[in-house]
Amino acid sequence: MNETLEYLRGSPLTWVFLTLAAYRAGVWLRDRTGAHPVAQPVLIATALVIAVLLALGVDYETYMVGGSFIHLVLGPATVALAVPLHRQAHHLKQMLLPVLVALPVGAVVAIGSAVLLVRGLGGDAVLERTLAPKSATTPVAIAVTEQAGGVPALVAVFTIVAGILGAVLGPWLLDRLGVRDRRARGLAMGAVSHGIGTARSLHEDPLEGAFAGLSMGLTALATSLLVPVVLLVL
Repeated sequence: MNETLEYLRGSPLTWVFLTLAAYRAGVWLRDRTGAHPVAQPVLIATALVIAVLLALGVDYETYMVGGSFIHLVLGPATVALAVPLHRQAHHLKQMLLPVLVALPVGAVVAIGSAVLLVRGLGGDAVLERTLAPKSATTPVAIAVTEQAGGVPALVAVFTIVAGILGAVLGPWLLDRLGVRDRRARGLAMGAVSHGIGTARSLHEDPLEGAFAGLSMGLTALATSLLVPVVLLVL
């Protein structure tokens, strides 16, 4: 029995199955609650996976033996976001100027506010450089942090937390602010909560999801270019 448990703990398929099952449980809970804002599949899946790992005493490195297979498809999945954008390309012409103005401004605000928040709370320069690119998608944020001299593992956590919070609270806040245009909502969601927010937007509306995917990509590009500039100025 112990040998079987040890085999399952060390098998990559165990952790692939756990991750997919946890996400499926998150989708089920979202549907059962009528798409409640807190019932985000990624949030539920993350909590379930962490709970199981803690209960079994399994470390992150063991989990990632299987989790890396899922991580491998993140790149193609991100590129696939271009498909809904292509289907809604006729809307892009009407929004080209607002997109080109709003996203760089939003990136500067996100970077600058993160740096000033850390500084105001007494954090050091390393933490400033770590938190600065949190609004970019995770792979880009990690790469930018490495170049800036921050802590890549820590920015991954900040980025995921930002994505989850944006997906949970973003639509509610946009409703309270009276933002009804699906294009504007998508741009906001993709800019502040990247992949997780984009997934939420795709669930809400195809047009909103398409603009969220565009915003996520352009925000990542703007962030990678502007982080060194903002850090130098501040």
